[in-house]
Amino acid sequence: MMNRNRFHACATCINFQAEKQGGKMKYWCGRLGYETKSHYKFNCWDPKENVKKLIAKK
Repeated sequence: MMNRNRFHACATCINFQAEKQGGKMKYWCGRLGYETKSHYKFNCWDPKENVKKLIAKK
């Protein structure tokens, strides 16, 4: 069975960046340099500290 992590998404990664440009939000991965969406998942995911604490509690 595959180990599923409900926290694994770009929005919870330390490399996720968001910026308002021209009245719209733009999301990208600072590490990869790709435009992304908050719900996307990549193998290079490195969770933010608060997410690591939530995972540890689980």
